[in-house]
Amino acid sequence: MAEILPLKAWLYNDELKKNIESLTSPLFDVVSEKQRKKLYKNDLNSIHLSVPVGNNPSEKALKTLTQWKNNNTIVQDTAPGIYVYYQYFTLHGNNTEICRKGFICNIKAYDWSEKVILRHENTMPKSVNDRIDLLNKTQLNVSPTHGLYTDPNYILESYMDEAIKTPIFETEDYQGVRDVMAVINDPSVVQKFIQLIEDKKIILADGHHRYEGSLEYRKSQKAKNPNHTGNEGYNYHMMYLTNTETDNLRVLPTHRMINGLSKFNEDQIIKSLSKYFIIKEIEDAFLINEIILGKKWAFGLLFKNSSYKLRLKPEVHSQLSWPFSDEIKQLDLTVMHYFIIEKVLNILGKEQRYSENILFDRSFADCLTKVIQNDVQLAIITNGISMEDIKKVCHSGYTMPQKSTYFYPKVICGFLFSSIKKGEFYPSLNS
Repeated sequence: MAEILPLKAWLYNDELKKNIESLTSPLFDVVSEKQRKKLYKNDLNSIHLSVPVGNNPSEKALKTLTQWKNNNTIVQDTAPGIYVYYQYFTLHGNNTEICRKGFICNIKAYDWSEKVILRHENTMPKSVNDRIDLLNKTQLNVSPTHGLYTDPNYILESYMDEAIKTPIFETEDYQGVRDVMAVINDPSVVQKFIQLIEDKKIILADGHHRYEGSLEYRKSQKAKNPNHTGNEGYNYHMMYLTNTETDNLRVLPTHRMINGLSKFNEDQIIKSLSKYFIIKEIEDAFLINEIILGKKWAFGLLFKNSSYKLRLKPEVHSQLSWPFSDEIKQLDLTVMHYFIIEKVLNILGKEQRYSENILFDRSFADCLTKVIQNDVQLAIITNGISMEDIKKVCHSGYTMPQKSTYFYPKVICGFLFSSIKKGEFYPSLNS
């Protein structure tokens, strides 16, 4: 099934490693404008490779990368390895520390039709094109995507636990998460990782745009290469893999905000919603999260001066006419996008992937603030999705709306980089 390889990572040099915290950065799709401005001030921060700026961002990233290689700002590791990556974190309202265990490797960029890597979300074309352009110029995977494998026997955890005792990095990131990284170079142990994954299917948890960028890049390079073997660097993609059977996966909700509707009338929206939902006005908007928590087909609706709890009338669910499997139709997110965004707000399903009227935010507080300050017209608050539902969706062959899941914590960028460039990519354990 899934072919993985160790990688000879590019790392910051030994002197710079001493201040690695100042060189890491959030993933390109979650970094805020305020964070960007601060990080760009450091000429050596990894954000200059992951989210380059300027009139031609990908060219600027290539120039930066070339300079960093030439002056040894980053250097390539001496041997191929599996990079063990642990993230220690707590969640709001609970002081119990959780440790998400995983490892970073190269994985073949399988086409969706091969059903080796399974997706659960739609992508937005512009974001994919940006990633392809950057990959085409730099031939560098700057940050790993996040994939999930299933191993109820926890075979790899003992090797990872042993490796993490001697970390090469340990820092606290922008999320307040303690990130620890180690490397396994022993060929016999690395082979155990390769063998365990080779009969697995991988669920793509996070990084759909980056993975699809690698996939499209692989297709384009394969078409140009009459001597294609399948072992070239362009066939591979850097991924962080974690075990679905451990109790350390957290999926947080991503809320929707709506703005720029030309015919916006709160009273009319509530009237239209009443055809489909049981509606209850909530005096204290801050309670919305608690009120809808764990309730099927329940949502919060935030306006500038009012807030509501919505719960779909069970008898109207059969009106959901999108041609999806029952697994998809049962999801809160599908109900929200169909009954609220399409039927009431008149943004058709086929247009929603491209719509500039739909914005996304993981923070309830941010949504409420933006509504109150008139930055957006309204916000739709939703519950998170379960890991079991994600598995069902992946195996159904369908996808959920874009930005459906938020696996927490996010992997950070800057610990390591993986080159797919000829002469820098190593296609076997013994290279």
